[in-house]
Amino acid sequence: MSLVNSSATWVQTPSIYNNLTSSRHNSANSYLYHPLKNKLPFSIFLPNPIIKTAIPFSSFSIAAILTKEQTNAPQEESSKSKEDQIFPTSPSFDFKAYVLQKADSVNKALEEAVLLRDPLKIHESMRYSLLAGGKRVRPMLCIAACELFGGQESVAMPSACAAEMIHTMSLMHDDLPCMDNDDLRRGKPTNHKAFGEDVAVLAGDALLAFSFEYIATATKGVPSERIVRVIGELARSIGCEGLVAGQMVDICSEGMSDVGLEHLEFIHVHKTAALLEGSVVMGAILGGANAEQVAKLRKFARCIGLLFQVVDDILDVTKSSQELGKTAGKDLVADKTTYPKLLGIEKSREFAEKLNREAQDQLAEFDPEKAAPLIALASYIAYRDN
Repeated sequence: MSLVNSSATWVQTPSIYNNLTSSRHNSANSYLYHPLKNKLPFSIFLPNPIIKTAIPFSSFSIAAILTKEQTNAPQEESSKSKEDQIFPTSPSFDFKAYVLQKADSVNKALEEAVLLRDPLKIHESMRYSLLAGGKRVRPMLCIAACELFGGQESVAMPSACAAEMIHTMSLMHDDLPCMDNDDLRRGKPTNHKAFGEDVAVLAGDALLAFSFEYIATATKGVPSERIVRVIGELARSIGCEGLVAGQMVDICSEGMSDVGLEHLEFIHVHKTAALLEGSVVMGAILGGANAEQVAKLRKFARCIGLLFQVVDDILDVTKSSQELGKTAGKDLVADKTTYPKLLGIEKSREFAEKLNREAQDQLAEFDPEKAAPLIALASYIAYRDN
């Protein structure tokens, strides 16, 4: 079931933005790819001032959360616990125990990877954000994907930690005054509030550089060819075809009144979904997945990556800052385009459910026991409340 109407194309669409504020981007077309479609180029022209051009959007179909059959299901089904309904995996799989065990393993690995040493202040800043908690979704996805194909947690752990280091870096930089200008992250003052903007920038840069070093030096037990592929996958997911692309388009979209659904989707499949995709694909590669299996896992990850952002948008307008551990309602204050703003809360929830179902469809051919963690993690992303 496709996420968007197939008639909507991304081929040589008119430039979204003309002319950033710097002459460094003065003439070239760069082709970014829409991850949920068939790798057709979407042209973004980035020279100098911003001209608002809406991306055409033909139609959008969203499946309802409850079908008629579900609505009329026998009453005894409602006696199931909420957890059973949210995580319908194999009876032998204990999701809570899995999450606790993996989070503990990841936290210990991160603690050991980034030690306190000279220069002391930069390492304090790195550890302040890296060890501040968080759901550790990306490391868990990396490990679960590796284990799906028979790999060991120890083999995936350096890549899992690298994904978390980069995710932490992205949050540190995203919170800076020149970006989202936020004061609260994971229930604590943001890094630049605690250490200053200069240190926060450098600490983020250090985490980014160290993430690749850590994969290269700490990964054991797999052929070097796989490690090279993993490093390439991670670099692609966070560069100008991934996270950076999404952040750049997001920045350039501020103040635009005609941002449509495809435009918004482009931002989030790059800004949010790309690193989630990279985490899953790295794990699959390390576990020994073949090309067809990697493709299945890649689509799974793209769906849950967009799902993650849709849910984030919903939580931003339905939860308090205390519940979220970060500033609530900031998108509304900044007048940013979000899924609830374009679709409304209920349609956004329905879209989230649709993405969850499509993601899990990609796992149908795998052993249910081995796929149970990925299935449950997808549902966790869909139903989380912070």
